[in-house]
Amino acid sequence: MNAFATLLPGTASLLSLRTTALQESTLQETRSLESFLATVERKAFRIAQIALRHEDDALDAVQEAMLRLVRHYARRPAAEWAPLFYRILENCVRDVQRRRSVRARVMAWLPFTGADDDDAADPLEQAADASPLPPAQVQADETLRALEAALAELPARQRQAFLLRNFEGLDVAATAQAMGCTEGSVKTHYFRALQTLRARLGEYWT
Repeated sequence: MNAFATLLPGTASLLSLRTTALQESTLQETRSLESFLATVERKAFRIAQIALRHEDDALDAVQEAMLRLVRHYARRPAAEWAPLFYRILENCVRDVQRRRSVRARVMAWLPFTGADDDDAADPLEQAADASPLPPAQVQADETLRALEAALAELPARQRQAFLLRNFEGLDVAATAQAMGCTEGSVKTHYFRALQTLRARLGEYWT
């Protein structure tokens, strides 16, 4: 699928995340870590964004995962960084989701304060550009939205197995290490994810 080929945050935003994380590493470690983080940052953001459906939350999760990797595993062999990083990222995503749940429960008890009518946005100013998009772009956008919606509805472990195997390209053993489970479990989660996605995406599936 080419649906993952979509706009991500600018290079400056991702570079800022990487720079912040690397500030905690030694000079000797920095070069290897920087190369690794530069390789995974955009894919990691996409994985977090699909799970969280919010760009800022996804950036926060990726930055926290980078920081934890640098703080705790910088001296581990470089070959171990990828599965460790994606396991940390999944934990960071769950942390964000837990914070959201707590915030939602708190906000439910607070009185609602609506914006003044004078502050309401002018619908004409928010109107989309009426110029038509090329058919190929329209199709790509539709495919991406369908894929993201289907992925968001998968159970977390199935989504993680699918993204790590297809998007990051980890093999079964590395995926199992990243997920903290057996290779058999990875195969099961991945197979079930494929079945569900094929059923839901229908004409979009290639």
